[in-house]
Amino acid sequence: MRSSVCPGTFDPVTKGHLDIITRAAKIFDHVYVTVQNNPSKTPLFSVEERVELLRHEVASLENVSVESFDGLVVEYAKMKNAIAIVRGLRAVTDFEFEFKLASMNRNLAPEVETIFMMTSSEYSFISSSAIKEVASLGGDVSRWVSREVANRLFEKYGLQEGGKRETD
Repeated sequence: MRSSVCPGTFDPVTKGHLDIITRAAKIFDHVYVTVQNNPSKTPLFSVEERVELLRHEVASLENVSVESFDGLVVEYAKMKNAIAIVRGLRAVTDFEFEFKLASMNRNLAPEVETIFMMTSSEYSFISSSAIKEVASLGGDVSRWVSREVANRLFEKYGLQEGGKRETD
């Protein structure tokens, strides 16, 4: 079985993330989506919430499973007998960071390849950080996240569905 790992913080999961995961699921027999706890970031959602949201979003993809993992992605990949780590690229600015990460991973586990996938153009400018900022100000994020994720964002920011303050 040819499986891959699609790691990320997913805080929150976006349609851009889902684009990469869905396309990877067409290429590999199994895709392990792993929610990472990035110590350099302060997440809005707990790891458990992110896993729950991702499982909801990929429920229709039979060959995709979602777990959390603390540690090196290459170690997780080896544990799952994955042959590749799938990483999404939005723009040239992502490439430098991703290239360094892929080079480090290649040195740590040469048997695990890194596959870069360009996100679809309609999602190339979005990031979880930007979505959180827009949602925190009551903006419409429904083009970039599912209704479930949008509602959970509004809930986190004390907003009603549609982005209105609960005190309004």
